[in-house]
Amino acid sequence: MATLLGIETSCDETAVAIVNNRQVLSSVVRSQIETHRHYGGVVPEVASRQHLEAVNPAITEALTQAQLSWADIDAIGATVAPGLVGALLVGLMAGKTLALVQNKAFLGVHHLEGHIYATYLDQPDLKPPFLCLLVSGGHTSLIHVKDCGVYGTVGQTRDDAAGEAFDKVARLLDLGYPGGPVIDRLAAQGNAKAFPLPEGRISLPGGGYHPYDSSFSGLKTAMLRLTQRLRTDLPAHVELPLADLAASFQATVAQSLTKRAIAAALDLGLGTIAVGGGVAANRGLRQTLTAAARDRGLQAVFPPLHLCTDNAAMIACAAADHFQRGHRSSLDLGVRSRLALEQVMELYTATLN
Repeated sequence: MATLLGIETSCDETAVAIVNNRQVLSSVVRSQIETHRHYGGVVPEVASRQHLEAVNPAITEALTQAQLSWADIDAIGATVAPGLVGALLVGLMAGKTLALVQNKAFLGVHHLEGHIYATYLDQPDLKPPFLCLLVSGGHTSLIHVKDCGVYGTVGQTRDDAAGEAFDKVARLLDLGYPGGPVIDRLAAQGNAKAFPLPEGRISLPGGGYHPYDSSFSGLKTAMLRLTQRLRTDLPAHVELPLADLAASFQATVAQSLTKRAIAAALDLGLGTIAVGGGVAANRGLRQTLTAAARDRGLQAVFPPLHLCTDNAAMIACAAADHFQRGHRSSLDLGVRSRLALEQVMELYTATLN
């Protein structure tokens, strides 16, 4: 089996990992959350500069952790799309340089494909076809995983991504950035039925609703109006019921995502729902989807918590599957801020038979 070194710098984590046969030999993640917390979100220029400082030490540390030399590495994979252009360029140039200097094959990896492969690292028997619910700060999609590099998006958000909604609601409640972890912690102490909230449905021409697409703008607006009303109605010395607000919001998001994932899996005849992305770490979603899937005779699988957020192990795992199928990327490959998952194979200009 191939041993791949992966590099991930698409946003605000500098990550390097080495993977062999779905086994993580090393994983290094340098998070920039504390830096960007001050701004309430990711600042692209700041992210790029920090990637430049962190990527070489992270590569060295990954090799040291795995107790491997360059002779043991078969190929280099690096995230090239989608993401922040300046940040992606750091990882791309590092990957290309290593491939050239060490005489290794190079593979450009789609970031979202990496999130699909995160579950592979914890599920050695997982294989297509299955449904992937991909939920993060920038993406909320239902993806029919047909094979390596062969995907079909069957549902997506029409506005905010789920993770983005968590961040905005956390800001509304003065909980800080990032919003997902703090809302998850508060929700564990609250009453999820305290405040009825709208799930958000996408209307179809002629009536009815889209069964798989999501919308979180209405939920976000409902939270805004609810908190405004509570701040007006509650006595000055009484604080907002933050735990109940967090629990009600989280339960609504989890229920909305679960309904759509279950419907899509059943309609497509798929028995497994794999969840990827940062929101896959959310306990409310894990509990709600796992229980609903079991009730319908389906299986819901999640990555380990440390592989839900951006990491390079998932990038190396995706690159390894492509590598073993003979796919290779050109050293002329550039980065792309946007690239549909269905266009993954555009990243590979050669196939070795």
